[in-house]
Amino acid sequence: MRLINIGFGNLVSASRLIAIVSPDSAPIKRMVQEARDRGELIDATYGRRTKAVIMMDNDHLVLSALQPETIANRLSGEKDGAEEEAEWQ
Repeated sequence: MRLINIGFGNLVSASRLIAIVSPDSAPIKRMVQEARDRGELIDATYGRRTKAVIMMDNDHLVLSALQPETIANRLSGEKDGAEEEAEWQ
């Protein structure tokens, strides 16, 4: 099982991930509210602004404070800029 870091030490299973989307559109906002009402929303933002909504195969939604591109890069195995800077220091 491969785990993907979605920020602040939170991990999700890569095999259960369906989509990573931006939270800005009205349909996504409705999906987030419906998941919250059903009790199937996992907020991993630690109080920060939501920048990505991760859709899982079990109808759960996970909120992340990382950009969707950052999560996608981690999923594909590429390093993002913050990780590269940390290696140089």
